[in-house]
Amino acid sequence: MFKKLITVVCLAATVSLVSGTAMAETIKGRVGMTGRLGFLIPADNEAEFNSFRNNNTDLGVTGGVGVIYGLDNIWAAEFEVARSAFDSDTGEFGVTNLSLGAQYRFRLPDPHPRQLVPYAGAGLDLLVADYDPYDGSHRDVDATLGVHISGGADYFLTRDWSLNAEAKLVLAPDADISTGGRRSGDFDPNSFSSTAGIRYYFR
Repeated sequence: MFKKLITVVCLAATVSLVSGTAMAETIKGRVGMTGRLGFLIPADNEAEFNSFRNNNTDLGVTGGVGVIYGLDNIWAAEFEVARSAFDSDTGEFGVTNLSLGAQYRFRLPDPHPRQLVPYAGAGLDLLVADYDPYDGSHRDVDATLGVHISGGADYFLTRDWSLNAEAKLVLAPDADISTGGRRSGDFDPNSFSSTAGIRYYFR
């Protein structure tokens, strides 16, 4: 009985993977939800009252959720909300990134596995940051607009589920750090992140 059950489960898994393989090349007309976590390498910043100096930053963490829509066989649109946090010499930074972009999804020739779909992307970013010095005070940080370029891959486990890995570079102009309306430093929102996650595509 146990051997029969194992056989049925293996057969079902094989059928699921085969069907996923057959449909993995395109997400045309489908909506997917993405969740991912990873690490962030932020730029150093200037945040000192008396004399601006280099404010070294540490490796941070980042995570986000997003929506992807397949426009056709190779192009997709994506919207994501991500939150990053990292420490510096003088305090803690947090950044919320509202990102809108497009992906070009490559179709690999045989004999590559058809479950694997690499892509390249680019888009616009709205970066909303906050800064809390270790002395317990609070600083205001201006929001800023930037751009991103990204590269990654989906590996389809089934037609509806895929594993995702992505690297992303965000470039944006400096934003003012201020307290009581007085400028006290600069925030450099440039960063590089690497994340891994999972996607679910609705039928």
